[in-house]
Amino acid sequence: MKAAEPPVPGLRQPEERPAAGAPGPDAATPSPVGAGTRRKRKAGAFLPYLLIAPAFVAIAAVFVWPLIKTVIMSFQDVGRRELWTGDPAPWVGFEQFTNILGDGEFWDVVWRTLLFMVACVVATMGIGLFLAQAMQRMTNWVRLALTGALVAAWSLPLLVATSIFRWFADSDYGVVNMVLTKYLGLDFRGHNWWLDPKQGFLMIGAVVVWGAIPFVAITLYAALTQVPKELEEAAALDGAGAAGVFRFVTWPVIKPVFQMVTTLSVIWDFNCFGQIFLMRANKPEPEYNLLGLYSYEKAFESNSLSQGAAIGLITVLLLSGVAVYYLRQLLKIGEVE
Repeated sequence: MKAAEPPVPGLRQPEERPAAGAPGPDAATPSPVGAGTRRKRKAGAFLPYLLIAPAFVAIAAVFVWPLIKTVIMSFQDVGRRELWTGDPAPWVGFEQFTNILGDGEFWDVVWRTLLFMVACVVATMGIGLFLAQAMQRMTNWVRLALTGALVAAWSLPLLVATSIFRWFADSDYGVVNMVLTKYLGLDFRGHNWWLDPKQGFLMIGAVVVWGAIPFVAITLYAALTQVPKELEEAAALDGAGAAGVFRFVTWPVIKPVFQMVTTLSVIWDFNCFGQIFLMRANKPEPEYNLLGLYSYEKAFESNSLSQGAAIGLITVLLLSGVAVYYLRQLLKIGEVE
């Protein structure tokens, strides 16, 4: 058997390689670089949640907690005395809901709210789509001027807008009566638009539609800019008219945005409150009550905060289906993108 030769000074010795299948010298000891990378990845996974945590806290404080308090109050009998003194209110179960759902006035308010919402949404979406299509055919400076006017109208405070429309509908100095009398030959001198609730809601609806058109028109115009011009030109060359081009080319592209904006308009108009409250000088007649005003009247004027909370909760339940539909549209748009 040959003895191992002693190492020769100054010469590089060959490295000993482990046998096949045998673990290397570093196999049992994890690399410190790899462990640090894994720790950084774990810490980075929680970073998005930490960044959105303040938003969740704000939403919980502004929306979730008031909603919980509304649900609790709707099953109690809370008045102003319990609210100010902090005394525990008695629990009454479903009594508030039974009284409200059994009241014929409540159902009149519900139907009035639905009719008002449908009329405002149809007018808003129709005029908004018309303006959006008109903006496509305008020159740049005219489009820019119209966009600036729409943004200015959108940013106008609600109090200022309602004051302007109250002046329009004034019986003595109103612009509407003057135009109808002087230019259309109708006798509307001294006409009071608020004696008939149908005419009054016409004025209130004008304020609602006027304030919502800028958002709808600008959003739909942005959607129309995404329609390929080549497809529209090809459809026109194949003999399709303006209605056919819009139906088979333009509409499929803008349909998701149109549905999303319509859903938002339904939610906003269903909860109409400030326009009616301010147009009627903070004292709306019962004939002008929608669900928001009806809840306010029961809570503060009739001194039944629990009934107001129950009506508000019913309103939330009525709009929950619309909210779910809106979220589904957002998810569909995200999937397409």
